[in-house]
Amino acid sequence: MENINKQLADKYNVAVPRYTSYPTMPYWDSDTFNTSLWKQSVKFSFDESNTSSGISLYIHLPFCENLCTYCGCNTRITKNHRVEKPYIEAVLKEWQMYLQVFEGTPVIREIHLGGGTPTFFSAENLHQLVDGLLQGVHIHKDAAFSFEAHPANTTVDHLQTLFDLGFRRLSLGIQDFDPKVQFIINRSQSFEQVLAVTQQARRIGYTSINYDLIYGLPLQTLEGLINTMNMVSGLKPDRIAFYSYAHVPWLKPGQRRFTENDLPNPDMKSKLHETGRNQLISFGYKEIGMDHFALPGDELLEAETSGHLHRNFMGYTSQHTQLLVGLGVSSISDSWYAFAQNVKTVEEYLELTKKGELPVFKGHVLTSEDLIIRKHILNIMCKGYTYWIHYSEPCKAVFEGMEKLQSLEEDGLIKLDSLGLKVTPKGKRFLRNICMCLDARLWADKPATQLFSMAV
Repeated sequence: MENINKQLADKYNVAVPRYTSYPTMPYWDSDTFNTSLWKQSVKFSFDESNTSSGISLYIHLPFCENLCTYCGCNTRITKNHRVEKPYIEAVLKEWQMYLQVFEGTPVIREIHLGGGTPTFFSAENLHQLVDGLLQGVHIHKDAAFSFEAHPANTTVDHLQTLFDLGFRRLSLGIQDFDPKVQFIINRSQSFEQVLAVTQQARRIGYTSINYDLIYGLPLQTLEGLINTMNMVSGLKPDRIAFYSYAHVPWLKPGQRRFTENDLPNPDMKSKLHETGRNQLISFGYKEIGMDHFALPGDELLEAETSGHLHRNFMGYTSQHTQLLVGLGVSSISDSWYAFAQNVKTVEEYLELTKKGELPVFKGHVLTSEDLIIRKHILNIMCKGYTYWIHYSEPCKAVFEGMEKLQSLEEDGLIKLDSLGLKVTPKGKRFLRNICMCLDARLWADKPATQLFSMAV
């Protein structure tokens, strides 16, 4: 990817969705959604795809002992570990409800434990959770199990227990090693802790270790980021997610611990991104899609090379399943034909599962136009190109989007013709802006207030 000039960065630094779904959540039409329709969609998708590709599971484990003030996830802050058992029992009850909907044996292709802090839970309780999920299922021959972990509380017991259950991928939240940045975002882990967990995981047999790094954090400097990248390079994680801090204090009040004056200005944020990206490439990493990097030989890079890279609510993945079931508070599920999100408070989630009710509270059934646009956006985000002729059904939104895309072609971000579009090396920095041109829902109902993070 080419370095981006200031004029281009300024022009496209607007609020844009991250497109982990289409339509994006603010445009879900919940009036046409109900639990009965959701179950029908899940059953249809399961019957259509389970045997051939299997299904994915995402389990949201929301508890953290401390609030990281940069975080945009749904979390519950507590030091009371007695919450673990009741929550695990509720997740397993929810899973049993889905098994009843399937009316068949699921083939598990992918499991991801996210949060929150999954390693808030004891190794014993995580064993109970995963073992319960795997009872009476088939595991796909190419299954990939992964979990997120905090370097400061991940033990050898955590690593060994999950490895014995089939987990081979570990993601560590690093963000930045600069002490000033760690202090203001209330996220503390030392290099020595990260080194220890990484080495322990590799000794046990984990084959893929990911580090999350963020640019645009409060008090972040070029010098500090360069130092962080140099420290990371010595540990050689297989993958790195290097993504933009999303400042949305109107959604996440914890971000009000600092102000916009503490954040790098747009010019500095762009420099932070370019500097970090160039360092990663100099270390031998290959850029994948948006915000992701991997070393040669990693499955994520191989998936992009072979054209099988996929993107869902968990981010980029080498596993493409049609049905993704999200378990736990606030989790999002995707049947391909519909989306559903669980209730957002732990109390309501526990109450509904105890009553034997699926804890979904909103969602969206995709229209035929939604499905066409969704395919194009996925192609752009995962492959860097899309072809209009692949989808024979006329779509007004595509034609309108092509008109909006012309200015991006003039800026050298894409190559556009009557057959489709291809993202240029310069345009890869602006994948979100490119996809927005096709976002019929957003253009039909532009938000009066800012809903999304800035593109740069």
